Order: sequence, then C-alpha cells, then structure tokens
Amino acid sequence: MKSCSFRTFSSAAVLLAFALSPLAMAQEAGPLPPPASASSAQSAQSSAQKPETAQGASSPAKAPASAPAKAAEIRVPVGTHIPLILHNAISTRTARDGDPVYFETSFPVLVNGHIVIPAGSYVSGVVTETKRPGRIHGRGKLMIRLTTMILPNAYIVKLNAAPGGSPGTGGNETLNNEGEVVGGGEKAKDAGTVINSTVQGTEVGTAVGAATGDLGRGAGIGAGIGAVAGLAAVLFSRGPEAELPRGTTLDAVLDRPLYLDASKVHFTSPGESSAISGPPNREPQRYRAPF
Repeated sequence: MKSCSFRTFSSAAVLLAFALSPLAMAQEAGPLPPPASASSAQSAQSSAQKPETAQGASSPAKAPASAPAKAAEIRVPVGTHIPLILHNAISTRTARDGDPVYFETSFPVLVNGHIVIPAGSYVSGVVTETKRPGRIHGRGKLMIRLTTMILPNAYIVKLNAAPGGSPGTGGNETLNNEGEVVGGGEKAKDAGTVINSTVQGTEVGTAVGAATGDLGRGAGIGAGIGAVAGLAAVLFSRGPEAELPRGTTLDAVLDRPLYLDASKVHFTSPGESSAISGPPNREPQRYRAPF
C-alpha cells in the first residue's frame, strides 16, 4: 500500500517538474521585450525610406531654363545706297572736326519687296576731317561719317556709312573712293587770270608808250606789270573751298550690314521727305588769303 502511494507521488512530481521547466528557462533568459506598437512600426518604416528619398526622390530635378527667343531681324546688305538730302550747309572755310551734319532720306529703301527705310527718315553724322585748299595747289577736302538714323516711327538705328554717289552740290565737288568730298580745281582759270592781267598790262603799257613815243618799251613794261599782278592775284588767294550747300544730294553707302528689328519696320507707306530745293549752280570762287 505504501509502495503504491510512493509511486503515485513520484509520478506526480515528475509531471510537475516538466510543467515548470519552461517557466524556469524564461526566468533565466530575462523578461521578453514588449510587442511593437503600430505607430512604432510606421516610424521605423518611414525612417528606412528617408535615405532613399534624400538621395534622389526628395526634390525633383529642375528643368534647365530655356534661352529667350531672339527677335527677328531684317538685314540690309552691304553696299546698299540710301539717297539723302542735306539740311545744313557745310564748307571747308568754316567747318571743324566734330561738327554735326543733318540729312533726310529722299527715297524709300526696300528689302525683299518690303519698305524698311521710308522717305523722310532722318540721318545724322559728323565731320571727321576738313582741309582748306592751298594757294598754289591742293584742293579743299571734307570727310563725313554717318552715324545714326531715326525712322518716322522714332525707331533709332546705329548707322555706319560713308557718303557715296555723285554729289549734287551745284558746283564742281566730287567724291573719291574713300568717301571724301573734294573741292573743284581751277588751274585753267588761274592761267587765264595771269594771261588776262598780262594782256591788260600790255594794253596799258602800249598806250603809255605811244604817249611817250616808245611803243615797244611801253608795251614790255605794261606786260611785265600785268603778269606780276595776275600772278599775285593767284598767289595771295586760296583755291575754291569744298562746299556742300543746303539741298545737296548724295547717297549713304553701307560698308557693313544694317540689322533692323522686324517688329519695328512695318511700313505701309513709302514716306515723304521735306520740300528742300536743290542748290543753284555756282562757279568756283577764290578767297583772299589767309581768310
């Protein structure tokens, strides 16, 4: 009876030991961590995504700014002639380097069948060089540079042109290949002055010789005096000045392309220039030196 009770007790003790063994092991390993909450899991997930966002996904790449479109231009080619008429008179007798010159276009300029420079546009320039004529040789010279053009709609254009064509000055002025206005010469007239003075002197001397009874001597003395007087008239005066009277016509010749803003040259009329009469015809005139 005792033996059976002991066996029963032993079996119960073994079962109890097996039941308590997991609890003992858990106590030795320490307390278990608390279960993660939903908010903690979401924070961890967002933290894990931050490095990836910082590397490339955080801010989208900015598209490069496109360059502004260039305004359309109209090209007036090199060598284009712009007909001009002069507003203010110029002469080598009074002009100085830096003096202003004012012109007006007298005929419209077309490019590809469209009016780009109407008549009545203003052109300004400057005297860059002036040289008075000499007493024996050397002609008067004027050098002009055209710098600015103002169209009828107040559009201002930088111009770089020189005078060209055949100037209508009413006198004998010409334009050389450098765009220089050259005064007319009068060698024939100078020779004529000396000859006329000689002839007049001879006539006077002959008359004096006749009165004194010595025709030959009187004629010779008179001729000599007349020649000296004629030569003095040439030596002590300057040749004709180079002059551009008001109303002079000439061309502005482009020596480099002229670019115009296409949005500012929509002209439907050829324009109209001022009524300026041309200069009258004039003969070369000498001026008493040193004036």
